[in-house]
Amino acid sequence: MSFDPEVLVNATTWVIPVLLAITLHEAAHGWAAWRLGDDTAKRLGRVTANPIRHVDPMGTVVVPGMLFVIGAPFLFGWAKPVPVNFGRLRSPRRDMVLVAAAGPASNVVMAFVAALLVHIVPFLPVVAWEWTGRTLTNLVLLNLVLAVFNMIPLPPLDGGRVAVGLLPLPLARPLARVEPYGFLILILGLFLVPYATAQAGYDINPFAWIIWPAVQGLVEIIAHLAFLAPG
Repeated sequence: MSFDPEVLVNATTWVIPVLLAITLHEAAHGWAAWRLGDDTAKRLGRVTANPIRHVDPMGTVVVPGMLFVIGAPFLFGWAKPVPVNFGRLRSPRRDMVLVAAAGPASNVVMAFVAALLVHIVPFLPVVAWEWTGRTLTNLVLLNLVLAVFNMIPLPPLDGGRVAVGLLPLPLARPLARVEPYGFLILILGLFLVPYATAQAGYDINPFAWIIWPAVQGLVEIIAHLAFLAPG
């Protein structure tokens, strides 16, 4: 059985974006919490761009690896959550919103920077054009998928914490109580329901209906801001 070098090349165009996206996402949470009064993440060495400090074996290695092997159109993963002691924040309810939003905001910034870097590709050696272009494209796409996905208003996702911080208390409290079941709800809604309904001949896919259109909209905005879109 011969080894296909293209497989390794293709893998690297995804591995680098995955590591950057999830590492800087978590570091942004830690940095925001530190600046707002809680140095828990800072003391634990989590306010860093070193991916080793953030790697989660399942979310950073196994899940992206499985998606790559089965030929998913993009990869997805997560890092170890950054610990935040919300009681130490200067204004806990307000600052919880800022700390939660810092992660998705970092992903949008990374996507924009990657889009800007596309302009340097023609100045690189010709042999590096394809790999660099694919890596930057994947970096834009992955970061925007992570940003949109994490802003779903369901705890424990960042969007859920933002919603809990912004909603009136009579609405925020019941939403906060959903947190222990949040990931189960997501798995059911985004993965199991589409699979089960597809087997029955129906097309019920919340990812395709909600998340992907939002990602496409952000791609168009960033392309215009980075002077990549025509007109």
